[in-house]
Amino acid sequence: MTQSSLPVGNIVQSVASVDLPQRADYMGKFITLSPVEPDADVLELYECSHGSDIKEQIWTYMSYGPFDSTHSMQEWLAEGTRSSDPLFFTVHHLESKQRVGMVSFLNIVSDMRRLELGHIWYSPDSQQSNVNTEAMYLMLCEAFDRLKYRRVEWKCDSLNKRSRSAALRLGFKFEGIFRQHIIVKGRNRDTAWFSMLDSEWAAIKENMEMWLYQNPDRKLSLTALNNNK
Repeated sequence: MTQSSLPVGNIVQSVASVDLPQRADYMGKFITLSPVEPDADVLELYECSHGSDIKEQIWTYMSYGPFDSTHSMQEWLAEGTRSSDPLFFTVHHLESKQRVGMVSFLNIVSDMRRLELGHIWYSPDSQQSNVNTEAMYLMLCEAFDRLKYRRVEWKCDSLNKRSRSAALRLGFKFEGIFRQHIIVKGRNRDTAWFSMLDSEWAAIKENMEMWLYQNPDRKLSLTALNNNK
């Protein structure tokens, strides 16, 4: 058989084993991510995400919510605990001892060593704080350091300016817009795609650790750190 003269991709080095994200506690300095426990979690999760226009804006770009009662939210949480993809976690804020949001691993394609971070929401009080940065740091450590995945994705409604800004701030690269990608709550969604690669992670990890743990006055900008990497 003759060698093709057409260009081909680089050889990908194999790894000893390909695993899935752990359904376990991920411990940080400011937050802990814990597998969802519907009975224990629902009251605080409902309270921090319902009851005012500002709180319920959390659900604007989600395919679910807001919920009409704690009972209906508890049923949704219970359904989520039976899922391994998405794999849901509750975000526990250690200082306040409150549950302040949720995150998940999803679209997990272990043989291709890629996954997505999504279903991310936090109470308004926790937004623009260290909560999301440390939650994403813990999840990225799992994806890149333990699992040795090659690619982590971030997707959101193209109209969701806050999510798009968060992706760029965390070091994800914008890849483009999937037009008329899906229908959410009866409305069109064009989806913005972002990614982070294993080759980019070491520098981003160092910047995240500097911002989280060596920046008590929050004078450093994570966006600036990642733009200078």
